[in-house]
Amino acid sequence: MRFGPVPVSESVGLIAAHSVRAGEAVVKKGRVIGAEDAARLDAAGIAEVVAVALEPGDVGEDEAAERLAAAVAGQGVTVEPPFTGRSNLHAAQGGLLVLDEAAIAAVNRIDEAVTLATLVPFKPVVPGEMVGTVKIIPYAVPGAVLDRALAAAAPAIRVAPYRLTRVAAISTLLPGLKASVVDKTLRTLETRLAPAGARIVAEARVPHEAGAVAGALRDAVARDRAELAVVFGASAIADRRDVIPAGIEAAGGIVDHLGMPVDPGNLLLLGRLGEAPVIGAPGCARSPKENGFDWVLQRLLAGLTVGRDDIVGFGVGGLLMEIVSRPQPRDGGESADDA
Repeated sequence: MRFGPVPVSESVGLIAAHSVRAGEAVVKKGRVIGAEDAARLDAAGIAEVVAVALEPGDVGEDEAAERLAAAVAGQGVTVEPPFTGRSNLHAAQGGLLVLDEAAIAAVNRIDEAVTLATLVPFKPVVPGEMVGTVKIIPYAVPGAVLDRALAAAAPAIRVAPYRLTRVAAISTLLPGLKASVVDKTLRTLETRLAPAGARIVAEARVPHEAGAVAGALRDAVARDRAELAVVFGASAIADRRDVIPAGIEAAGGIVDHLGMPVDPGNLLLLGRLGEAPVIGAPGCARSPKENGFDWVLQRLLAGLTVGRDDIVGFGVGGLLMEIVSRPQPRDGGESADDA
């Protein structure tokens, strides 16, 4: 691609690099200069314009953007028609945005002319929401550059649809825990589930004892066909031998991980009973504000696997805002039940 000033008399068929206005003569940036345009500019006293000339093998900005956007679009993503070297990608369905970060970085390293930007990974998205954009910086790119970008692209952007819809909510009780607190916790959980089209199909309030937790979990999964169970403890989980993990194991389940490098959300437990994931909710899950519980819940509702490597990876960016349920700042004596 050649870029620079050319005499108006030689500009026909070239692309205007900048908008030019002279009296009645107007040529907009990015437009192909026609013979009539050149004649009007000449009549207005314009001697030269800054223009772009494509060379053999060059691919225009719109075509390049559209082809690259189509290459990175995976399941649940649509590509919008290009304009001014840009092609946007939108969610075709609700779910979580899943990215191949290595492929996206590889595309952006190919050449400064090629850029690909997305929302943050695992962001909940709704149908029609923009999730990414391809922007070609100059008016064209060499075909070889585009070919290398296409080779690196892969379907790097997809939306994982929500899959789990049947949720059990189990609350353990101790003297002093008001029924109104449990009621509010369940309403908050329902609000979290609504965007995924999920609902509470089983609700139990049991003593804060391992045997009671085990019975409630077995009933929720076997009798009520819950696909996911959330256990809200009257007291925070302090150890793998505590009531909630002991209850999961007594029900025949497995405790996969306790603790999370997300604050609020440190005291989350992740386990499973058969095929159903079980979350031992941290105290902050009673708050409607975003916390580590949301990150795990959303992935599980989308049918994504959450393992130890995923959880320990939450540490970067895991320091979140203070929440209403934590009246004390972090540096002033946090209560274990708040985390």
